[in-house]
Amino acid sequence: MKNLIAKFFDKTFWKFILVGIANTLFGTGIMFLFYNVFHLSYWVSSASNYIFGSILSYFLNKHFTFQSRDNSPKGVLRFVVDITVCYLVAYGGAQPLVGYLFSSLEETVRDNLAMLAGMCIFVVLNYCGQRFFVFRKTDDSDEK
Repeated sequence: MKNLIAKFFDKTFWKFILVGIANTLFGTGIMFLFYNVFHLSYWVSSASNYIFGSILSYFLNKHFTFQSRDNSPKGVLRFVVDITVCYLVAYGGAQPLVGYLFSSLEETVRDNLAMLAGMCIFVVLNYCGQRFFVFRKTDDSDEK
């Protein structure tokens, strides 16, 4: 168990956090701008965060965090699948949960809280997905 925790919170984790901070500032700015200034819907605003943010995230994490040399279409497809699943689970779960917990608040406040909760859930799921599915190191790559 101790070895698993040490592997999870290694140098790669901290690089992911740094990239995540930059990516979060970028994507969150887009999301809240689209929702609060352009008055786009919850789903369009949160999806825009992940469409634009995912492009930035892919390149930063591929080259800086995970130092992947995989240029195959399968690698990009794994990234798209990871982002899509994490987004749907995080935001699809956050909106009804926050709506239930804060039903007395205005819809705009509930949606903003749901977007914040969705972001937190997404980060955890996405790190696991990128680390162990998208940019995973195979036994062959570890030996080189």
